[in-house]
Amino acid sequence: MVRKIVYPDADEKSAQLITGDHLAKLESLGEFKIYGDQEEPDDAAFIERLSDADAAISGWGLSNAVLKALPKLEVISFTGLGVSTFIDIAEASRRNITVTHTLSAAETIAEHTMALMLDAARQVSRLDRDLRNGFWNTDLYAMDLRGKTLGLVGFGRIAAALVPLAQAFGMKVICWTRNPTRERAERHGIDFTDLEHLLKTSDVISLHLLSTAETDGLLDANRLHSIKQGALLINTARSSLLDEAALADLLRSGHLGAAGIDVFDDEPISPDHAFLKLDNVVMTPHVAYNTPEALADMYDTAINNLVAFYAGKPQNVATVA
Repeated sequence: MVRKIVYPDADEKSAQLITGDHLAKLESLGEFKIYGDQEEPDDAAFIERLSDADAAISGWGLSNAVLKALPKLEVISFTGLGVSTFIDIAEASRRNITVTHTLSAAETIAEHTMALMLDAARQVSRLDRDLRNGFWNTDLYAMDLRGKTLGLVGFGRIAAALVPLAQAFGMKVICWTRNPTRERAERHGIDFTDLEHLLKTSDVISLHLLSTAETDGLLDANRLHSIKQGALLINTARSSLLDEAALADLLRSGHLGAAGIDVFDDEPISPDHAFLKLDNVVMTPHVAYNTPEALADMYDTAINNLVAFYAGKPQNVATVA
């Protein structure tokens, strides 16, 4: 029986990457089919497209209802970041479905994080808007990053990639993580500290946690209020980590100096979103990962994960946190 590999939720950009060597590798594993929609399929569409699939490549993730309807499915190669947000790893494991992830784009997202930090600190976007509107605004102060403290909330691959970028600007880096060790601190030239101290002393705070039951809502209104007056907050991780409404209030009041945001509670954001009315917020539409180099690397890894799985040597397997 011919093995079937299906990519049920590709978009035009990702479909263009499944050519050449990528396509050859997939076709060496069996029959391959790709659906190049522009929007996320619903559960019914996923079930129909994957009904006879042995393997799936997915960027949107599959719900438990979809997993239940696909008893033949053996492996899901997830192409995005934060796989546990989009696939119930425990449920997949219970159904003997292996889920792999890419762990790609860390450096790319770190660069985007730094770009948001620089923009928020130097007020580049606001000054650009003023100029375009005929306002020669020379009274707006910027903020030096040199000599300031960057507080990292979480210390995965993206945060680690951000450290040398911040240090190149002369920043001191401190971090809160659930897994602090002296060896990690010495290797990266950072200090680990508790979360309360980080929030009260950091000039810039950058979020780098996965969305889990433990981390969702970690920065609630009380913790956000404890952040140092005038500090900047950067979020290229997940919006669920904080109270978005409370963050907007603190930015509106001036308690926080500015924010750089790539992730939101609802995406796309609504035309009346609170951040749109604030000059001290720099926003991008969840694209921190989005460069040709990062996407190519992501698909290299996702396809190689399937090759490794069918060679009997699974790699990059997602596990329950």
